[in-house]
Amino acid sequence: MPQKLKTVYICDRCGYETGRWMGRCPNCGEFGTFVEDVVEVSPGSSAAAASKTPVTAQAKVKAYPLEDIGIQADKRDSTGISELDRVLSGGLVPGSLTLVGGEPGVGKSTLLLQLCKTIKTGSPILYVSGEESLAQIKLRARRLGVARPGLYIMAETRPDAVEGAVQSYNPGLVVIDSIQTMADERLPSAPGSPTQIRECALYLMKLAKARDVSVVIIGHVTKEGAIAGPRLLEHMVDTVLYFEGDKELNYRIVRAVKNRFGSVNEIGVFEMAGDGLAEITNPSMYMLSGRPVNAAGSVVTCAMEGTRPILAEVQALVSRTSFGMPRRVAAGADYNRVVMLIALLEKRAGLNFGNYDCYVNVAGGLRINEPALDMAAVAALASGYRNMPVREGMIIFGEAGLTGEARAVVHAEKRVLEAARLGFSECIVPQANLKTLSAQGAPANRIKILGAANIGEMLDAAIY
Repeated sequence: MPQKLKTVYICDRCGYETGRWMGRCPNCGEFGTFVEDVVEVSPGSSAAAASKTPVTAQAKVKAYPLEDIGIQADKRDSTGISELDRVLSGGLVPGSLTLVGGEPGVGKSTLLLQLCKTIKTGSPILYVSGEESLAQIKLRARRLGVARPGLYIMAETRPDAVEGAVQSYNPGLVVIDSIQTMADERLPSAPGSPTQIRECALYLMKLAKARDVSVVIIGHVTKEGAIAGPRLLEHMVDTVLYFEGDKELNYRIVRAVKNRFGSVNEIGVFEMAGDGLAEITNPSMYMLSGRPVNAAGSVVTCAMEGTRPILAEVQALVSRTSFGMPRRVAAGADYNRVVMLIALLEKRAGLNFGNYDCYVNVAGGLRINEPALDMAAVAALASGYRNMPVREGMIIFGEAGLTGEARAVVHAEKRVLEAARLGFSECIVPQANLKTLSAQGAPANRIKILGAANIGEMLDAAIY
């Protein structure tokens, strides 16, 4: 009996399917997320027919005792790039499926081609591109200095052809650029459709597990910043990395948002150069380069990205508004939290921002979401309002409560040590952290540590 074609609409956020287009997904509540897709329907392969299959005819399933199951997650292939190894918790695990997402032009293909050059593996490497020709990849490899024996390049979009190449060359690493270009010819859908992305990713996942080969796939992102395709794609893979960065800036950040083999709190920092991506082993110094001296509204704080402390500059511009409604703008910080801190300064510090526009920015394009940014943002807003600079050589961190108290933050000792290493002379910390630092024997001989119980004490020590 011939196959029938059926048009369905699939939500690219949660994978919900319906027979008609809807403006809002009833499952996840998002608007405008349904995309049209064409699937095959076989009358003889319905669930009802499958349910009539005798139990004795079904494949036997065996369960194994937990203590008898071996693990290989501790076996990793180092990428040869220390910043990437940090994010991957040591390297790529054989048999794993890793998804790398990012905006067009951010450097995803460059990073993975450099990975093919530096990865510590004795097996061949297979690089599959569905977007570029072999000559284009060769030109980019020459620019990046990638010349490694055993590196095979394919210009292919069929997953079964990739499987054939894996069987022929037996690689230790397979790179797919990108999953949106892969298409199974047995499916009537176009490349990039939710059905094609889901089925091709499932095909590659089974290939990685069966052949014990590390597979890295590149995924494009939508204008909202999410990886294009069904949300199921991120659930299927073992690791999800986001490659972030502004095209106007040279630095790039690799951040793990899912990692079945390690932590998701680490980041890797790179700089885009003419010959590829260069590692930034000291991101604090890089982020503070070009910082103004004795400028009102500029405060240095310390954020934790996993186990790594990173110093960043928080800037605030407070200017009299030209309209009846003052503006509140936040870049690199949470907008709602900045609005809360402005209200806190009005209530607890007596600063009237009702007639002033307030702009808060984390310099360098870095985004900080942790509460330890609060005290630095408060100091920057007060400094901009008073037009008085914060004392030179001072760093401030801590969480601000709604009653104005300074609340303790985690990893205070690492933050203080990083500030001392970069030559800062004073550090304002919450009073609760000061007691802990004194008990741990913090480097008081290298940096002067001041404790603040509330934002008033912090402002007195920093500005007034």
